[in-house]
Amino acid sequence: MFELDIRSRKPIYEQLMDRVKEMIVYGSLQPDEQLPSVRALSAQLTVNPNTIQKAYRELEREGYIYSVQGKGSFVTPARQQPQQMKRDEIRAALLKQMIEAVHFGFTQLEVDAIYVEAMQLKERGMSLD
Repeated sequence: MFELDIRSRKPIYEQLMDRVKEMIVYGSLQPDEQLPSVRALSAQLTVNPNTIQKAYRELEREGYIYSVQGKGSFVTPARQQPQQMKRDEIRAALLKQMIEAVHFGFTQLEVDAIYVEAMQLKERGMSLD
């Protein structure tokens, strides 16, 4: 379910956060679906439980998941997820990438083709990983 790259320079907790976010966006994790417990995921990934807890805490802070005392962590229903905040974050990242793309000679036609490709991948439930 969760694959992490221990050789990556990106911290394990951030990799886990990215993977959970991706699974929520692509519908692999449904609203109100329970996430694996910290202990179970720690054992599965052979990662320190504190690392899993940190990822879950950050995901909760960002509004992707919620915790129920004694029950575990669950995916936040889509209507409650921080849509505008996430959209603003994505827009800023895209703008930065677009400036770089323009600098390296990408045309609007090429950028449009990338957008169409992204839509097709999303419709098929695929990601770049």
